[in-house]
Amino acid sequence: MKRMVVIAVAAAFAMVLGGAMLDLPLSAINLRIPVAANMGESGVSHPVTAVLLNYRGYDTLLEIAVLLLAMLAILAVLGETRAATPRLAHPVLQTLAQLATPLMIVVAVYLLWAGAFRPGGAFQAGAVLAAAVVLLHLVGLSPGWSTPKLKLRMGLAAGFAVFLVVAAALLPQGALLRYPPEAAGALILLIESALTLSLALILAGLFLLLSRDEEAP
Repeated sequence: MKRMVVIAVAAAFAMVLGGAMLDLPLSAINLRIPVAANMGESGVSHPVTAVLLNYRGYDTLLEIAVLLLAMLAILAVLGETRAATPRLAHPVLQTLAQLATPLMIVVAVYLLWAGAFRPGGAFQAGAVLAAAVVLLHLVGLSPGWSTPKLKLRMGLAAGFAVFLVVAAALLPQGALLRYPPEAAGALILLIESALTLSLALILAGLFLLLSRDEEAP
């Protein structure tokens, strides 16, 4: 009975929320026109990438900070941990995972490269790389994480650090993340490359740390 009540309340809430979203008025500001008008100065040719890393760079910087803080919070709560012992999967699954992993790496590199002129970028590339690491763990070819050492911690923070350094270096331009048009493309590629590595490590770590061996001392 309680389960039915909870389901009914959740369904009613979803319907009310959906109705409210459908009734939202149209935005009084159409940002597509100014974004299109300034694409030449953004350093990229795709409007989504331009918005995320140029026009709305502050938000993206804070999103990375939130993910990094979540990872650090888990490390602080867990303390010293021992890597989980992987459970060996069927050899067929292991072979399929070994075949899929190089393809996933290629897809991640493509998504990073494609982000400049079509949908893609660091978030998508990092998620695919993290999925490859998790896949290897699930079939028993990669252990879970123990407490990260210095090099791994540097990898976790590299994306945010590079983003922050670039933002600080641009302060003489008059504002954070105001890229000079002639260097915007190179700076965005630098940030996206560092973010891909860090996002992959953070997303994989969130899974692998929480899948640690509970029986380990």
